[in-house]
Amino acid sequence: MGWMAVVLLLSACSEYNKILKSTNIEEKYNYALRCYNDKEYYKCLPILEELIGVTRGTGRAEDVFYYYAQTHMAVEDFYLANYYFKSFTKTFSLSPRSEECQFLAAYCSQQVSPESSLDQTDTRNAIDEYQLFLDKYPNSALRDSANKMVYRLNNKLEIKDVDITKQYVKTRQYQAAVSRINRFLQEYPMSSYKEELQYLAILSNYEFAKGSVDEKKIERYRATIETYITFANLFPQSRYIKDAERYYEESRSEVEKLTQTTQNTGTK
Repeated sequence: MGWMAVVLLLSACSEYNKILKSTNIEEKYNYALRCYNDKEYYKCLPILEELIGVTRGTGRAEDVFYYYAQTHMAVEDFYLANYYFKSFTKTFSLSPRSEECQFLAAYCSQQVSPESSLDQTDTRNAIDEYQLFLDKYPNSALRDSANKMVYRLNNKLEIKDVDITKQYVKTRQYQAAVSRINRFLQEYPMSSYKEELQYLAILSNYEFAKGSVDEKKIERYRATIETYITFANLFPQSRYIKDAERYYEESRSEVEKLTQTTQNTGTK
């Protein structure tokens, strides 16, 4: 490091220490804002944190609170950023920045939303916060962005549900799989996974019927037939149609045999 760089570094450190010790609110705020604009976020955080307390109730409070929240987001401390953005909208509800902060609170929740295989509590929180934003600011310029984010987050929840359903099928928990598929299709009637899950409902109904006690088999094979008819009407060109037809034909055959057996038993 050259001597000039050393001098500049010492000068900067000296200035920073001077600002930390200063009691001049405007001087501290302007220095923190300069650090923020220069992306020296960790330098401005402690200054803004101090100013949060000493500017409360003053005309400078809103600016300090706003940049404090923004700085937490900039250093990717999304939980704290979310907290301070939401606090801003409550404390400064009439501020022109309130709309932006409501959106950014939801955005920060989205940033901590994990991959679909993990717990999705944060994902649901983000959806709720975007929805709150959309309800509060229906004509916002950020509306389309919020709707796109909600779509992505909902898709993550769909993938989570689909993966769990496939796991039920894989582990031969067919009754649970059917129940989950029915619930999924009610919740996401336009899902891109609808075709695959409708097919898995046929497979699961068939396997559930096949493993049932005799007195339950007819109604459960009939459930397979009904599920197939719905599927075939919706997806006649499906890549699953041949396998689905096989379960349908075998279910019809089983219903005929079981019905005949029941009738023969009854006539004896």
